Amino acid sequence: MAGPLCVIFNPASGRNRAGKRLEQLGELWPGEVEFLPTERPGHAMELAEGAAESGRFESVAAAGGDGTAHEVANGLLRVADSEVSLLVIPLGSANDYAWSLQQQFSLASSRGSDETSTGPHAVDVGLVDDGHGRKRYFICNVGIGLNAAVTAESKRIGWLQGLPLYGLAAVRALMRQADIPTWTVIRDDQPPVTGPGMASSLLLGQREGNFHMAPRARLDDGWFDHVHARKLSRVQALWTTLRIALSEPPTDHPEIEVGRCRSLQLTSDAPLCIHTDGELFCVPDDQVRQVKFSLLPLRLKVDVLNLKPSGK
Repeated sequence: MAGPLCVIFNPASGRNRAGKRLEQLGELWPGEVEFLPTERPGHAMELAEGAAESGRFESVAAAGGDGTAHEVANGLLRVADSEVSLLVIPLGSANDYAWSLQQQFSLASSRGSDETSTGPHAVDVGLVDDGHGRKRYFICNVGIGLNAAVTAESKRIGWLQGLPLYGLAAVRALMRQADIPTWTVIRDDQPPVTGPGMASSLLLGQREGNFHMAPRARLDDGWFDHVHARKLSRVQALWTTLRIALSEPPTDHPEIEVGRCRSLQLTSDAPLCIHTDGELFCVPDDQVRQVKFSLLPLRLKVDVLNLKPSGK
């Protein structure tokens, strides 16, 4: 991948150090590099779509956190039959997608190398649709219910990063949680299952908010990994959160179900809160009560590039 590179970056990423770290690209990338800063939510999607439509670039880079990667991927995927690949440059607080890519495709990059892996790699993509015109692609994870509330809380905390950020956000979200709604879930062609729905994760990658929700997930196997929590007390939920932070979701808890699927439909008796790759897809005020998740096999080509911390 030595052709012209378009770099879409969030200037606020890495505690506003993104620009300084991106100066390294002039030495690391052998071709022409064009930098485009984002100015508002959704802007990265617009810039990526324009870059793909221009025909000038073989690859478009998302330099920032999971939200930037999510928006750039959506912009590329909106261009029909585009062959432009996504280059992820992790500079954010969680970097779940970059971490999952590195774990699967590049052991060198996962140890902090500043070199690319041998990609790009064809990976699966998810699509969420509420049936009323609200659609979004996702590339790493989806959280429903409490998981999405944790994401919303994390955006209110500006002084932490990584697992401490999402751990504190989880505690705050649990303290705010009211009644647990009733969900009806259909996985693939299985019969509907109705019951309490506290939290649900649908994953292509291995992590969600720095938590190892699906440690055996692969980005190119044609499956979602699904973790569903029916009803837990606050104490049980806090203990489960700690257990996941230290290892992975329990497989022996009667209120937690772990499995795999290629599609999932969910209907709720209360408005839903959902995040896609750490970006809020809907909040209760949007009155979304039904969604469908579909898997698009090997729909996107992706690579990852780690940059050294500024000053090193």
